[in-house]
Amino acid sequence: MSEDASPTNNITEIERLLKVMATLRDPDHGCEWDLAQDFMSIAPYTIEEAYEVADAIERSDMIDLQEELGDLLLQVVFHAQMANEQGIFAFADVAKSISDKMEDRHPHIFGSETGTMGEARWEAMKEQERARKGETSAMDGVALALPALMRAQKLQKRAARTGFDWPDPSGSEAKIYEEIEELKSATCQSEQIEEAGDLLFAVVNYIRANGVNAEEALRAANSKFEDRFKRMENLAGAAFVDLTLDEKEELWQEVKKNENQRAKLSY
Repeated sequence: MSEDASPTNNITEIERLLKVMATLRDPDHGCEWDLAQDFMSIAPYTIEEAYEVADAIERSDMIDLQEELGDLLLQVVFHAQMANEQGIFAFADVAKSISDKMEDRHPHIFGSETGTMGEARWEAMKEQERARKGETSAMDGVALALPALMRAQKLQKRAARTGFDWPDPSGSEAKIYEEIEELKSATCQSEQIEEAGDLLFAVVNYIRANGVNAEEALRAANSKFEDRFKRMENLAGAAFVDLTLDEKEELWQEVKKNENQRAKLSY
């Protein structure tokens, strides 16, 4: 849309979005649902929108990505509006804080330092930031709301930077088998939950030791399973549910075979 065709060419689109959100939260004329929300009730939507952004990227759907980024931006504006109403901070403060942080974290770009930004330099700067916040433990600052696999990997990486880590993947591999046996030996549900968690944590540790991001790996596995299952359903039609397990396994193997054939043709 050209500038002349835009109904809001006298304000920026960010300003328009801020006005929309302020109107929705207007105590006299706003939307009942928006007025009823608070930080806690909106937080799950914020997380959900971030995942929908990631989903659009994985599907290489740029049209959907534009929409999902807008939905995610709305979440930021929503939180900022609620904070502004309480006199805590405004959207401009959010923008300023991230701009300041990015400039501080890139002194070789915005300052007088030289060199490149490697992982060690980046982590050193983040540690300095945590120290300024009064965080003393290597575990501090790992958000509780992160997906469990992602948080496990971050905690393990933090521990590894202190030297608390297996010297090679064989240690974490052996730990997996140990945790499997402990899960088998669990005598009640609470023990099963605890041992299952230990097993998952050990698996993440082994995956991390092999240089793989556990969250990304499981997301890819989920997508692959979902795609294969849908192909099985398409092959069998309405009769799929009534097939025996062996018949379904045959379909599964056929789907995998077709995948391999398509992969060979693509080379």
